[in-house]
Amino acid sequence: MEVMMKMISELSDEIFFNLIRENRYLYFVNGFGVSVQLTISAALIGGIIGMIVALARLTNNKILSIIAEKYVDITRGTPVVVQLLIIYFAVFATTGLDRVVVASIAFGINSGAYVAELIRAGIQAVDKGQMEAARSVGFSYGQSMYYIIIPQAIKNILPGMGNEVISLWKETAIAGFIGLEDLMRGAEIVRGRTFSNYTPYLVIAIIYLYVTFLLTMALGKLERGLHKSD
Repeated sequence: MEVMMKMISELSDEIFFNLIRENRYLYFVNGFGVSVQLTISAALIGGIIGMIVALARLTNNKILSIIAEKYVDITRGTPVVVQLLIIYFAVFATTGLDRVVVASIAFGINSGAYVAELIRAGIQAVDKGQMEAARSVGFSYGQSMYYIIIPQAIKNILPGMGNEVISLWKETAIAGFIGLEDLMRGAEIVRGRTFSNYTPYLVIAIIYLYVTFLLTMALGKLERGLHKSD
């Protein structure tokens, strides 16, 4: 009983010093907002880039196809943290852009390569006869993709896109490398003031886990809905 009371007392002290005292919980709240903003922005940018690159890889234009392929290979072959640092300190170093914008672009470029492959695979999963049928009735290649192929490919693409958003949410934890006060950076600031070696990181681990759990549930419902529509 005494051991349990001691553990409860220590836990209460940890919560007080890491969250309540000096309103330190605000570091986690503000960091959560930055992480969510980065995830949403990067997902939108990655989706746009991914669609363009996927269509470029599938086109009959060899130059566009090769450029798109090299973009995917280079982006997927280098760590996202290296890409973030290069884009921030080299590409946009003198532009004065907000760090959130730069980080969103960096994460979006990285995500675009993976999204491109998801979209390409989803489109190629559609029966080739669909394209032939569309072209036979007078549709151009672009019209065939827009009206016939892509709507059918969406069912194949959406689950993978959901998983990519979940990955993005966790990857934003490295945004602190360029000074952004995201969840990870907020935890480090609190740790630097309280000298607690585990509580700040435990807090953000719970936050990341909970949001990932919610996204996974939403993705599961989406997949079940798609199966029902079949």
